[in-house]
Amino acid sequence: MSKSEYILPIPETVAMTQTAADALISSGRGDAALLYIYILRNKGYFSEDAAREKLGQDFPLAGAAAELESLGLIAAHSVDVRGEEPEKKRTRGGKGTVEREDAPPQYTAEDVKRGADSDPAFASLISEVQQRLGKMLTGADLMILFGIYDYLGLPAEVILILLSYCIEEQERRLGEGRKPTMRMVEKEAYFWARSDIFTLDAAEEYIKRKNERRKNSYEIRNLLGIKNRQLSTTEEKYIMSWLEMGFSSQAIAMAYDRTVLNKKELVWPYMNRIMESWHKKGLHSVSEIEAGDRRTSPARAQASGAPTGEEYERMRRFVNKLGGGDDGP
Repeated sequence: MSKSEYILPIPETVAMTQTAADALISSGRGDAALLYIYILRNKGYFSEDAAREKLGQDFPLAGAAAELESLGLIAAHSVDVRGEEPEKKRTRGGKGTVEREDAPPQYTAEDVKRGADSDPAFASLISEVQQRLGKMLTGADLMILFGIYDYLGLPAEVILILLSYCIEEQERRLGEGRKPTMRMVEKEAYFWARSDIFTLDAAEEYIKRKNERRKNSYEIRNLLGIKNRQLSTTEEKYIMSWLEMGFSSQAIAMAYDRTVLNKKELVWPYMNRIMESWHKKGLHSVSEIEAGDRRTSPARAQASGAPTGEEYERMRRFVNKLGGGDDGP
């Protein structure tokens, strides 16, 4: 009697973390959710042409990718909808400052295993990261961690501070107990590498400055009339950038007043253009801005066709003279 063989079909399940699902739901962007599912389906890799073929030529690929990046679900370098070559950056790894592309090598599981076997510091790092995240790292997670350690060159102790910072940021945004994905950690790691944050002192100083600016951002939020809700990611980025430029809260309040005066409401891009204009001119305090306004007011009047004070006085004298009146002193 012959035996029959039954072969089960390969499961076609695409798994999404709860953190990613919650972030997408909170975003409310269906296009971003669809793009994220597409990326998961393709194991994290895709080209613009292939994506548009599947999602449609009219699909807002750039906007959806930007939303996923702002949510921390993809790294900045993982989606390039412009078809441009990645920009070359400089970072300081274990072997000194090196030229690199803004994407790590394609590590394999064997690379990670070899790294853990030959480097006790990296092996300990894996254990500590898993403990802090409360889960076992997947193969993809381990490759990301190895890239941060081996490619970017961040020391193990700095990576742990980075991880703690990312956990605090995620809990602040989404609630206690919410953990970041390794893609989110990787994105922040690239920023640290570009900012030369390779030591404990540099990491602690960066976090200290960030916390101080965040406290100031709450004050700015009240100045802008935002009191019953949290700032969105984009709004917070605007405010943090203004504080990093060196503006006082009074100067930001002045820009807000001018924005509402001209636009009848808070229009963030418009207000940001005001701030950037002042920053380029080196005007950061209220007194500097007011002095700058006084210096540029004649030029503005001339550009708009309106008479300056001197021209207006000459016109007044001329009109009086034509009318037979006294042209004054």
